[in-house]
Amino acid sequence: MEASWIWFGVTIYVVIALVAAVASRAGKSKDMSDYFLGGRKMGGFVSAMSYSATTYSAFMMVGLAGLTYAGGVGALGFELLYLCGVSLILIFGPRFWRVGQKFGFVTPSEMLGHRYRSRAAGMTTALASCVFLIPYAGVQLAGVGYLLSGMSGGAISFTAGTVLATILAILFATVAGLRSVAWTDSLQSIMMIVSATLVVVIIIWQMGGIGTFFGRLEAEPGAMSVPGTGYFTFSTFLGLALPWIFFAISNPQVSQRLYTPASMKDLRKMLLGFLLFGFIYTMISVIWGFTAMLEFPDLEAADQATPTLLGSDLVPVPLAIIVMIGILAACISTIDSIMLTLSSMFTRDVYAVAKKGTSEKTQLIIGKAVLPVVALLAFWFAHLELDLIAVLSVAASAGLLVIVPPTVGAFFWKRGTGSAVIVSVIAAGAMVLGLEYTGYRFLNQGSGVWGLLVSTALFVGISLATPAPKERAEEFITSSRKPPKRKKSAEEPDEEEALAP
Repeated sequence: MEASWIWFGVTIYVVIALVAAVASRAGKSKDMSDYFLGGRKMGGFVSAMSYSATTYSAFMMVGLAGLTYAGGVGALGFELLYLCGVSLILIFGPRFWRVGQKFGFVTPSEMLGHRYRSRAAGMTTALASCVFLIPYAGVQLAGVGYLLSGMSGGAISFTAGTVLATILAILFATVAGLRSVAWTDSLQSIMMIVSATLVVVIIIWQMGGIGTFFGRLEAEPGAMSVPGTGYFTFSTFLGLALPWIFFAISNPQVSQRLYTPASMKDLRKMLLGFLLFGFIYTMISVIWGFTAMLEFPDLEAADQATPTLLGSDLVPVPLAIIVMIGILAACISTIDSIMLTLSSMFTRDVYAVAKKGTSEKTQLIIGKAVLPVVALLAFWFAHLELDLIAVLSVAASAGLLVIVPPTVGAFFWKRGTGSAVIVSVIAAGAMVLGLEYTGYRFLNQGSGVWGLLVSTALFVGISLATPAPKERAEEFITSSRKPPKRKKSAEEPDEEEALAP
C-alpha cells in the first residue's frame, strides 16, 4: 500500500481524536481523582468502550493474529481463557468500586497500602508495576511501528511509526487526563469493531465462503489442532494463559478503571459491554491469523500477519485504512492508560509517601510531568524489537502476577500483612525478572507460573508469622461487601447509587 494513503488516514484520525479529546475537557482538573479517574463519573457505555480499547491493543490485532499464524488454533483457546478470567471482575469489580468510593483511592497500590496499613507496601507494588508495565507500553509502540512499516512495505520506517505513536500518546493523555482518553477510546472502539468485522466478511467471501475457508484450514498441517506444529505445548500454553487469566486484577491500568464508573449500574454495563466486544474481537483476530497463514505462508515474522493482510489485495484500501486507524488508536489508548496509571502511582504512592504532606495540587503537577517520562522509557524499550508481540505482552504481565496474592488477600483474608506484601512482591518479582532475562525455564515452566507460586507461598507464610492490622482489615473487608438490603421509601435513593458522586 502506498505510504501516502497511510499518512492520509493517520491525519484524519489525529484531527478527529484531538477534537474528541478537547471536547472532553470539563474545566481545569483540580485534583488527582478528577484528572486520573475522570472524577469517578464515567458512564457505562464510555467505561465499556474505554476498557475494551485499553485491553485490546497491539496484543490483539497484531499479536494474537501473529500467535495464530505461528501456532494455530491454540491461540484461540489461550485468548478465550482470558475472557473467562474477566469473570473475576464479577467478584472484585464491585469491591474495588465500593472501597474506592468510601476511601477515595486513586490507585490500586494506594488501596493495598491502606488495607495492610503499610505505605511501604503500597510503594513496593507501585514500583513493581512500573518495572513490568513500561515494557508492556513499549510493546504497544512496537505494534504501531510494525503495523505502519508492514502495510507500507517499509516505506514508513519502524522508527517513524513508534515516534508518531509516542507523540500522540503524550498529547492525548495530557489534554484532559482520563476524560480525553475515554472519549477517544469510545470513538475508536466502535470504529475498530465495525471495520474489523467488515474485513472478515470480505476476506471470507473472496476466499470462496465459510465452507471453503475452513476446508483449507483443515488441510493445513497443524492449523486446527493442539499443539499444532509443536508451538503450543502444555507448558507454553500455561505460561501464556496464566498471566491473562488474572489480567483484570493484576494489571493496575485495568483495575484502576474499576474506580471510574459513576454507579454500580454503570460498572455492570462496563463488564457486559467489554465481554461482548472481547469475544467478537477475539474471533476476528484469530481469523485474520488463519487467513495470513493460508495466503502468506512464508512470512519472515509472524507479527507481520496483520500488516501484510491489510496491505494485500484481499482488503479494499479504504477499509484497510480504517482498520489501521483502529489498531493504531487501540495501541495509543493502551499506552495512554499505562502512562496515566504509572504517573498516578509514582506520584501518589512513591513521591507523596517519601515527601509527606504533599498537596493534591502539587501531586497533580508532578503526575502530569511524569507522563512524558513514562512514554520515553516505553519508546526506548520498543526499539529493542524483541520477539513476538504476544509473547512479550504475556512476559510483562507475568511479572504482575506477584501482586495477585496481596490483592486477593486484601478482600478475603484478614490475616494478610504489609511485611508479607513487601517481601513476596520483591522476591517473586526479582525471580521473574531473572527467569525472563536468562530465558531459563525451571521444570520447563514459564516465569509467571513460578512468580505466582512463590508470591503466594511467601505472602501466606510471612503473614502467618507477622502481626496483622485486624481493625483495618475488618473495616476494609466490611466496606467492600454489598450493604444488606433493607426496606426504604420510594423517595430514598438506592444505597449503591447513593455512594456515587
